[in-house]
Amino acid sequence: MKGIAIALVCGLTAAAQAGWASDGDKRVPVLVELFTSEGCSSCPPADVLLESLDRTQPVAGAEIVVLSEHVDYWNQIGWTDPFSSPRYSQRQQGYAKRFGLDGGYTPQMVVDGGTEFVGSDGRRALSDIGKAARAPKATVRISPTGNPSRARVDVEGAVNGDVFVAVALNEAVSQVMRGENKGRKLSHVAVVQSLIQIGKVSSGASFSKEIDLPTDKNVDPHKYRIAAFVQERGQGRVLGTALLRP
Repeated sequence: MKGIAIALVCGLTAAAQAGWASDGDKRVPVLVELFTSEGCSSCPPADVLLESLDRTQPVAGAEIVVLSEHVDYWNQIGWTDPFSSPRYSQRQQGYAKRFGLDGGYTPQMVVDGGTEFVGSDGRRALSDIGKAARAPKATVRISPTGNPSRARVDVEGAVNGDVFVAVALNEAVSQVMRGENKGRKLSHVAVVQSLIQIGKVSSGASFSKEIDLPTDKNVDPHKYRIAAFVQERGQGRVLGTALLRP
């Protein structure tokens, strides 16, 4: 499995060599969601790919905003994923309905709410992220308030969307003791701890709201990243995204 993960990262790098973004390029935020589980033996390569997308930002013109959403339906076969939640399984089911799938699967990657594919497919990820970066976007901003437990979200230029905020751990490590990944030490990036809808925005209207962040008071706030995004109602396309990180 380690060899597969290394090959994925090398393939991602090779595929992106012609499209590296320079520091002077304007990057358009693109939301990349990975539905994954520590109980799934096919998921670690997808976790590695997500980390590589986050770290290397290999698509010219795109600021890749990643979220790792751990589903809970693998928990019954030997290992309870400590980062899993039925909320993320339900969100994945919403996508399954929209894309006409029989149900959710892991690993699954969704780019800007518009396309889905097997989450370890690096070439497909690069292609879909590049296309998403060229689509028209609403302007989304998320700003610190001086209080680490609060943030301000502003949206302009959206059309009839729901406004969401995700709070995610920058990184997490887990030693898996049972199940398909027994004995493996798994690493994750942007592990979602909370994903909530904070409001709605109508066509041509602006949105502004200061919110409390549901972070663990025992964890250094600098270990979190906050993503805000606007999504078409009915869990459709993502219309705009912003990221606040330490």
